[in-house]
Amino acid sequence: MRIAYLISQYPAASHTFIRREIFALRARGATIDTFSIREPSPNERTSDADRSEYEDTFYVLPFNVKKLFSAHTSTLAKRPAKYFETFRLAFKHRVPGVKAFVWSLAYFGEAMIVAQELERRGIRHLHNHFANPSANVGFLATRYLDLAWSLSLHGISETDYPSGNLLPAKVEACTFAVCISHYTKSQIMRVTSHEHWPKLVLVHCGIDLNVLPERRIVSRPRPRVVCVGRLSPEKGMYGLLEGFAFAKAKGVDAELVIVGDGPHREGLEKRIEELGLTGSVVLRGRLSEPNTLAEIAGADAMVLASFMEGLPVVLMEAMALGLPVIAPRVAGIPELVEDGVHGLLFAPSDWQELAECLHRLLADDPLRAKLAEGNRAKVEAEFEISTAVIPLEKRFLASLAASAGDAPTKEGSNGSPRPIEPQARSRSAAE
Repeated sequence: MRIAYLISQYPAASHTFIRREIFALRARGATIDTFSIREPSPNERTSDADRSEYEDTFYVLPFNVKKLFSAHTSTLAKRPAKYFETFRLAFKHRVPGVKAFVWSLAYFGEAMIVAQELERRGIRHLHNHFANPSANVGFLATRYLDLAWSLSLHGISETDYPSGNLLPAKVEACTFAVCISHYTKSQIMRVTSHEHWPKLVLVHCGIDLNVLPERRIVSRPRPRVVCVGRLSPEKGMYGLLEGFAFAKAKGVDAELVIVGDGPHREGLEKRIEELGLTGSVVLRGRLSEPNTLAEIAGADAMVLASFMEGLPVVLMEAMALGLPVIAPRVAGIPELVEDGVHGLLFAPSDWQELAECLHRLLADDPLRAKLAEGNRAKVEAEFEISTAVIPLEKRFLASLAASAGDAPTKEGSNGSPRPIEPQARSRSAAE
């Protein structure tokens, strides 16, 4: 099985779950060529795995005049009718406005570069993660080539403007669409015709339990709760500080460590001072994946305060490390965390209820132990990456079989498709 993945930026520190998915499929015998619109900065490729992926990924940007000219002259010469049909589609598949008009021209330019490389490599199926601009490029490239195309959908932002306006056309055009949670699937159903609902397949993001560090039981004068997330509006970090301040007012003596960076950092630093939390809240900034996992492993509990989510991988990691969690009842989180079993859930934006959860959990050692008891087993059963990718592998194999007119793939004894023998990975032409 040989397919290609197209992402806006690959590798990326915030999207390690994509890398894990690719690695898990490769471990099952697939050959996956990675395509990315943008190159990651050096601090996005600090691990050996990310550096290796960077070397083997085809990058569309930065624009190279020779590459752009070659792609467009070649694609125009090979299929002139499809070239102009895709050009028209690029200007149709956009939201209103001059800016969107200009961007649609850029997406078409990028799509022909991707199409040329896909055809050169003999790729028969392209997969996008997120219904974002890179999906616009994948959508156009595969329409030009009449190529099988799929995409993974993660969060509510993909049904918001502008992505949401273009989502029905993408679902109509795709071979299948992955939804990472039942909640995500329901939101895609909300904006698409029921005729296309059979294309929606549930595939959880997953984690590799083998790379998790050992849980560190640290003796400290007060419990530590960790939050991992970007310091941006949707993560509710200001609300987390409010809830933590309310909990301290209730008598909770604890430490809050926030791992992540983003546009709200300066404002959060100021708010920490205003709330008198300077000695209790630490902004660790952005850490590498191993250091982030080590920070989680050394904490007593994990907390999120997000306004919207997909199905947070950091909660899976915390649960697999044996931590109880506190999180909002939003999106796919209740599909992972059962209230009172794996942790405590609160109504999103209800900082008083968040404070009550913090008070209950951080002041009660036996409760923390009880809630953490079955967390690793929950993750092992439903979110271990080698198992989580099986439904996705089935869809890819079915797509490739259909495009080649092959007979249905035979299933193994466990009901999953038998993986094809690995093929040699091709290196990027951009090297």
